[in-house]
Amino acid sequence: MEATPGAAIPGSVLFLCGMNSIRSPMAEALARRMLPRTTFVASAGVRAGERDPFVDAVLAENGLDLGDRRPRTLDDLEDAYFDLIVTLAPEAHHAALELTRSMSVDVEYWPMLDPSVVEGTREQILAAYRDVRENLSRRIARRFNLSADGNKT
Repeated sequence: MEATPGAAIPGSVLFLCGMNSIRSPMAEALARRMLPRTTFVASAGVRAGERDPFVDAVLAENGLDLGDRRPRTLDDLEDAYFDLIVTLAPEAHHAALELTRSMSVDVEYWPMLDPSVVEGTREQILAAYRDVRENLSRRIARRFNLSADGNKT
């Protein structure tokens, strides 16, 4: 489901991907900066993953940091209810639809390239991660009618 750009900002948003190592923690960090502090933002993966150092590097370029946060799965979340679940990978989308079958939750699919499949030099790999960061930032801004700095437009 693709929401109308500029839709109301929900009270809680979950970003969900395969292993909560790259796309969803990146989206969580960006959304925490861009959305109002009153919006609860979290991320998780369908499976357990490991922290990815390239994510730390590209977030640091934008003054963001994951702190000591570790990847987590849906089972690790204290509360499984969110107003909006944004899925970033096909397996995450299927899991979210299954999870929310009997719940009134909006689920949106924002397909994002997995930059960990890119091969090449360190700079080529970082470029792929930067592309994901920028795509997520634009997507969040467009979805919630925000400017790049998080202000409502």
